Amino acid sequence: MAVKISKGASLGSLSITPLIDVVFLLLIFFLVSTRFEEEERDLDIVLPQASEAVPLITEPKELFVNVTRDGEFYVSGKILDEAALEAALRQAWANNPEHQRVIIRADAESRTKHIAMVMNLCNKANIHDYVLATE
Repeated sequence: MAVKISKGASLGSLSITPLIDVVFLLLIFFLVSTRFEEEERDLDIVLPQASEAVPLITEPKELFVNVTRDGEFYVSGKILDEAALEAALRQAWANNPEHQRVIIRADAESRTKHIAMVMNLCNKANIHDYVLATE
C-alpha cells in the first residue's frame, strides 16, 4: 500500500520579495561606503615633514633557523656560528621591530642546549615571537 504524503501549502506560496529587498539594501550600503572611501583619498593634503621620522617596517617575514644534530645553525642556506646567528637575528629585528617571527627547526636528534641557545639569542635580539617547529 502506497503512502501519500501531502506537501504543505507554505512551500507553494514562498515569496522572495523580502530577499530582494535585503539584496537592494546591501547594494546601496556598499555603494555609499565606497563613495566615502573615494572622497577621503581625493582630499589634496600636503603632509608635514618630520626630522625624526622612522621608516615603515617591512612586511612581516618569518626567519627560519635550522639546527642540525651536530649543533650547526643554518639561516637562508648559510651555516652560521653563534656570533653570526646573533647578528642575523639583531638585523632581522632592526628590519622589522616588534613583528619579527623566528621559527626554529631542530633535528630530532639535536641536543637541547643548541635549541636553548637559539632561544636565548632570540631573546638577546629582542625577538620574543619564536616557535619550535614540530611534525
